[in-house]
Amino acid sequence: MAAANTSTFAVLLAAAVGFLASFLWYKAFGTPWRLALGRAEPMKTTPQTYVTAAVALLVMAYVLASLIGEAGRVTIESGVVIGAMAWLGFVATSIAVNDSFAGSPVTVTLIDAGHWLVVLSLMGATIGLLGA
Repeated sequence: MAAANTSTFAVLLAAAVGFLASFLWYKAFGTPWRLALGRAEPMKTTPQTYVTAAVALLVMAYVLASLIGEAGRVTIESGVVIGAMAWLGFVATSIAVNDSFAGSPVTVTLIDAGHWLVVLSLMGATIGLLGA
């Protein structure tokens, strides 16, 4: 199984890339996202928020590296494609269902789904570049 051969450095860097991409995404789209949720004031975050995000991104990067490794062709292109397919099959669909039942505005769904497409694609590219 490819997971046993997963590059720790690739996983750590992919998680860091995902964290940076998330920061930049919500720096750009945070205000429209927050306003679409009906929140006038910026939301406060705690250190626990960032710890949770970091752990989740590490798990995501590890699983994505395992999937890319299992595919057998570890390239930037295959990393981006597998990241985007994971997004389409699991993340975008989950966000769409959850936001639909929650009655979230379409703006929120599009911003959140777009965020994860960028994150998974960049993680995939990073893993593909460095080797799963």
